[in-house]
Amino acid sequence: MPKEFTIPPVNFPSSGPSPATTAPNPNMLHQRQVPTAPFQPQRPSSSIPFMSFDIGSATASSSSSSSTAFPPPHLRHDIPSSSSSGGLFSDEPPLLEELEINPSLIWRKTRSLLNPFRVNSSLHSDPDLSGPFLYYIAFGLFQLLAGKVQFGVILGWIAISSIFLYMILNFLAGRNGNLDLYRCVSVVGYCLMPIVIYSAASLFLPPTGTTAGFVVAAVFVIWATRVCSRLLSVDELGASEHRGLIAYPCFLIYCLFSMLVMF
Repeated sequence: MPKEFTIPPVNFPSSGPSPATTAPNPNMLHQRQVPTAPFQPQRPSSSIPFMSFDIGSATASSSSSSSTAFPPPHLRHDIPSSSSSGGLFSDEPPLLEELEINPSLIWRKTRSLLNPFRVNSSLHSDPDLSGPFLYYIAFGLFQLLAGKVQFGVILGWIAISSIFLYMILNFLAGRNGNLDLYRCVSVVGYCLMPIVIYSAASLFLPPTGTTAGFVVAAVFVIWATRVCSRLLSVDELGASEHRGLIAYPCFLIYCLFSMLVMF
């Protein structure tokens, strides 16, 4: 039969009253008290949470500050919701309108130039460069399909020819003319459309060194010259009696572009 040994109770010293004056609590006999750190300074009442390493108080203070800074969604009256922000963007104009690109106007101007005998000049009273730029790119792409890289040549010739035509027409019109450089570049660019059609048709036509090739090129050059002189003489300068003088520099300009296609 094994013997039973009695283990005396162990009491750790505490900061309270002495064990001689206080009766021992039987529930605390089996609990181990954790001693305090010997070098930990006493925490004042107004200490900062992260300096006293009090994680609980720091968490509570951060949660209270976050709840104060960011109220619940049903209490946020001054913060715009997603629906209100969507309403703000709905008032913005379309991107093409901000870039001043009007595809319907470009199409109407292009369709007005298809008939060289009945040009609707009222459409070209509002100049733009979006349509001419599309013609420049199309002209360069058709030339690229023919094995000619001429994007820089086309843009350079357009700039030089527009300035040249602007100076000549202002000399002819004198004080009666109302032509500016922006409108001149717009008209010259839109009237390049027959040459662009010719550059696309030249991919399927016989070689241009023959007589038939020169005849086809002359038809497109006369077409471009007619519509350009019509728009510049009657609608821009108000001098229809000088249309022959205005048509001559236009004819030279579009002959140069046709030579890019032929040679």
